[in-house]
Amino acid sequence: MKYQKLLSEFEGQLETMESGDGDILFKAEKGIALVEKCIRKLQKQIVGQDFETQADEIYFFKHVKPQIFSKLIYYIRLFSIESKRPRGKDVAQVKYLQQQIDKLQTFFNDNLEFYNYYRRGAMSMDEQYFVRGNRDLRMPLESFHFLIDDEFSTCQDGTVATIMAYDMLIVYLRKEVDDLNNNMEPTKNTPMEKPSKLFWTGGKTELIELLYALHTSKCINGGTVDIKELASHFEYFYNVDLGNYYHTFIDIRSRKSSRTRFLDRLIELLNQRMESLEE
Repeated sequence: MKYQKLLSEFEGQLETMESGDGDILFKAEKGIALVEKCIRKLQKQIVGQDFETQADEIYFFKHVKPQIFSKLIYYIRLFSIESKRPRGKDVAQVKYLQQQIDKLQTFFNDNLEFYNYYRRGAMSMDEQYFVRGNRDLRMPLESFHFLIDDEFSTCQDGTVATIMAYDMLIVYLRKEVDDLNNNMEPTKNTPMEKPSKLFWTGGKTELIELLYALHTSKCINGGTVDIKELASHFEYFYNVDLGNYYHTFIDIRSRKSSRTRFLDRLIELLNQRMESLEE
């Protein structure tokens, strides 16, 4: 099955949409339309076709389909949450958002056995969970119309997608809560002296990958600086808006090929440079 090109195009379209103009509700609506279009294309490639091996089938339903389907769940839930979000005081918004986080956490608790199975990377039940023909009528996920087709769904691929989607939602909501809490705190009068003359000309995802690598290394302030402060420094220093970098990091983490594409390329380029000097 060749669906890698479709996935690459889909990721590029989502990244363009996320970095573009428009409020969160507009982006959620556009995201839903993009994901549905991608799922329909993927469905046409899979339905009526046999996988070469059972391992290929398990990989598709455990990793590939949930990677896309999770985005549909994410944008639908995001639209619902944001459309009902109170527009009053920050305190009321924080309370509402925290309630939404608690509801999402409840899903993990209600599906704890499978959640632990998936999180620890277990494989012993994959044949039951991710091979077609073993549908579970007790599926916790509401019936999206894509799940009606038995040839395009398994017992637990929808649950994996929900776990991934709720991870992204919790990250988004926690960032919103942090921003609101910071707004309620007294602002510190520490303006930057002069704007930087440097501009980041690579991709935002690449800079975010570098940002998290530096933060994880604890080589700045001995690891005491938080990710938000470091991100603000990068944005100011390189004249770039990193957007929802928490969300982007979730996407980086969900890559099934090289998670550290940019860092790997940096190593390769630096080695090439040093080797050229030795010639």
